[in-house]
Amino acid sequence: LIYFMYALPDQMVRSEALARCGLVLLSLWLCIQSVPISVDKTKEKPKEEELGPPESADTGLHYDRYLREVIEYLEKDPHFREKLKNANMDDIKQGKLSKELNFVQHNFRTKLDELKREEMNRLRMLIKAKHDIKEGNGQTVDHQALLKQFEHLNHKNPHTFEVDDLDRLIKSATNDLENFDKDRHDEFKQYEMMKEHERRQRLKNLNEEDRKKEEEHYEEMKKKHANHPKVNHPGSEDQLKEVWQEADGLDPEDFDPKTFFKMHDSNGDGFFDESELEALFTKELEKVYNPENEEDDMVEMEEERLRMREHVMNEVDTNKDRLVSLSEFIAATKKEEFYEKDEWETLDQNPLYTEEELREFEQQLANEKNDINKKSAELQKEREELERKQEELDAQKLGLKQVNYLSTIHTPLTAGEHVPGNSQPRPPGHQQQDVPVPGHS
Repeated sequence: LIYFMYALPDQMVRSEALARCGLVLLSLWLCIQSVPISVDKTKEKPKEEELGPPESADTGLHYDRYLREVIEYLEKDPHFREKLKNANMDDIKQGKLSKELNFVQHNFRTKLDELKREEMNRLRMLIKAKHDIKEGNGQTVDHQALLKQFEHLNHKNPHTFEVDDLDRLIKSATNDLENFDKDRHDEFKQYEMMKEHERRQRLKNLNEEDRKKEEEHYEEMKKKHANHPKVNHPGSEDQLKEVWQEADGLDPEDFDPKTFFKMHDSNGDGFFDESELEALFTKELEKVYNPENEEDDMVEMEEERLRMREHVMNEVDTNKDRLVSLSEFIAATKKEEFYEKDEWETLDQNPLYTEEELREFEQQLANEKNDINKKSAELQKEREELERKQEELDAQKLGLKQVNYLSTIHTPLTAGEHVPGNSQPRPPGHQQQDVPVPGHS
């Protein structure tokens, strides 16, 4: 622009061009200084792919690392990445995508073979350890349950990663992830019941005065925990604007859903995965939970985070692929639910179990304790019996030693052996004469 400006012949024209150039530069400067807009990462020039270690969120599955490594290496292959981008969830679940493995580049297939061999070795070591522990504790080994650890791959072919391996991995992960949240809820419910059970057990061991103080302290902690600022509905306009303002440092009046999505799509893949979505709820959770407060339980905070994520997924994830695309996110911001103003009901406002469920849980604990005591008594009897048998064996060994010792002392002398006390041995043919004993004929 500057070159052409000075190439103009007329001085007045050059002055006019100089003014225009100044306006262009001023506009560029204003754009740079204005509210930052996230770069469209889809238009960035892709960097050269390297076979480095994967860096994605933990799914919580026992084969999580294997799953993530396989997916990330497959995504590095241009052909497979394009097929994955255009595939819908039904095609993936039905195994249509798995057949595309045949077109993956050789270097990626070799790496997948290595990953499978490493996973096979890990599973063998894991199963052997579980088998040894159970047998050592006198428990019956459930071989079918141990074999279920191999369901995400074809263990009959331990050397190469084939179409069947990818198909098994996809189906296992889909099924396990669908049940994973339910398992986590069940574990948390048992955690809460155990807490209440232990609290009541402590109260039983206190005198009347101490019991009253403990109850008062418990009620005080409950009130302190419940006394917190309003918690916005996860995924609502107010909740996202709060993140936009407090985490991003931007004016809530300038909230833009598309810009917000791109700013918080941390890996730039065009989707909110579960970990990226859960990160959006941190500000809301900090209103309720503080690790330094006695009344706040961080295990409960993670359960609250899970509940928030499930709520948003149910409303936004329309194709149920456990990912939120940009189009799904934009569509959700246009729904009536997006403008929800009611406060989110936290865990303390939603009872997790009934008294009947708690009694059943305590009965189960009592039964387990009785079983352990019974097993312990049986083991003690076995130990005493073994100790008794060991004592008998030790006594028998001692008796045999004494018999062997005595037999060496009383062994008869053979002809020609020296008799202690005699200076000369008896001559051959010499017969011992009877010595008369007084009083006998």
